[in-house]
Amino acid sequence: MKAVQKAEAKIAMAGSGRRARQSAAALLVGGVLLLGTACSSGGGGGSTDGKGGGGGSSSASEAAPKVSAAQLTVTPADGANDVAPKDGLQVAVASGKLTTVAVTDKNGKAVAGEVATDGLSWKPTEQLAVGTTYTVNAQAVDAAGLVAASTTTFTTLTPAQKIATNDNIADNGTYGVGMIVSVNFSKAVKNKDAVLAGITVSGADGTVAKGHWFGSSRLDFRPENYWKPGTKVTVKYRLKNVEVSPGVYGDVEKDEPFTIGRYQVSTVDASTHMMKVSHGGNDTQNIPITAGDDQNPSWNGTMVIATKEKVTRMNSATVSNIKGKEYDVPDVPHAMRLTTSGTYVHGNYWGDAFGKSNASHGCIGVSDAKGGSDSSAAGKFFNSSMVGDVVKIVNSKGQTVAGDNGLSGWTIPWKQW
Repeated sequence: MKAVQKAEAKIAMAGSGRRARQSAAALLVGGVLLLGTACSSGGGGGSTDGKGGGGGSSSASEAAPKVSAAQLTVTPADGANDVAPKDGLQVAVASGKLTTVAVTDKNGKAVAGEVATDGLSWKPTEQLAVGTTYTVNAQAVDAAGLVAASTTTFTTLTPAQKIATNDNIADNGTYGVGMIVSVNFSKAVKNKDAVLAGITVSGADGTVAKGHWFGSSRLDFRPENYWKPGTKVTVKYRLKNVEVSPGVYGDVEKDEPFTIGRYQVSTVDASTHMMKVSHGGNDTQNIPITAGDDQNPSWNGTMVIATKEKVTRMNSATVSNIKGKEYDVPDVPHAMRLTTSGTYVHGNYWGDAFGKSNASHGCIGVSDAKGGSDSSAAGKFFNSSMVGDVVKIVNSKGQTVAGDNGLSGWTIPWKQW
């Protein structure tokens, strides 16, 4: 009987030891779970029943993030190169509305743009610069108000070809009331509207000059009526990033200011052989002249003094369609060019037809002395004139001058300009 009792006592002690070890293990597991719960949620505690882990499971469920349904698309793709400066950038969103789009270059300069009225897209409202890296930061929200964001970069192309731009304006120069700004390009322009939008000519008084193309490489600007004396005018070029032809970009971005001087408009009447010079109001002067003869009549129309030369050489070999005797005068004084085809108002020391008849090869001749005299009629007119002054020829037997023959755009009606 005693032997049986001893055996039962040993069994009980063994069971107690196993339970103690199991309890210790359970406490260890519970401690680990309590630690994990504390790190993830900062609240709750371990289970006292030794099972543990209940708090950790609840925390994992609460931490699951909610993702916005809005899907942003930025064109071009992140890291893209050789992007076209025009129409190469757009931001769009699906299942949401755009809230913020910020596009900046490496210096932090922002690109202006606008979100469409439906909130689904954004485009720049200005031309991007060539050879520049931009960063795009965009945000959108879905119907639940959850935000989606995107940050990308891209680089615009560096032009392989550029076009040179030249005009007839000197910075801060002074010109007559008929001055026409003539812009010439070194290559043919195909995107004429883009170039026209990239050049403006306007006066401080609100006068705006409109552009007119002559062919594909010349663009002239003039207002509807002559400029007002004293007007400050500015030519603004914004062509540096404009694609003027496929793969060819402009090269200039600058402002050129100039001033309109006093009023002087001269009218040459080929039938009376006189030139009336008006300085405004009743201030006029009449000068005897000789115009083109019947074989070589002067052009009719409104022309503008384009250049002034104290002395120049005139040779019939450089002028087309001259009829009659050839000529070569090496020292023509007080010459002012009116057309590219060779029409001048100039001093004449070799003839005596002034006020009497038309005896020239198309030019307007005014009495002068050999070598040029400032006291002569030609010298006085030369010294009172400036580039941009109007010279209008009427009643000649010749045809009307073409608008691109010199600065003769005033001959073209405004509705056709």
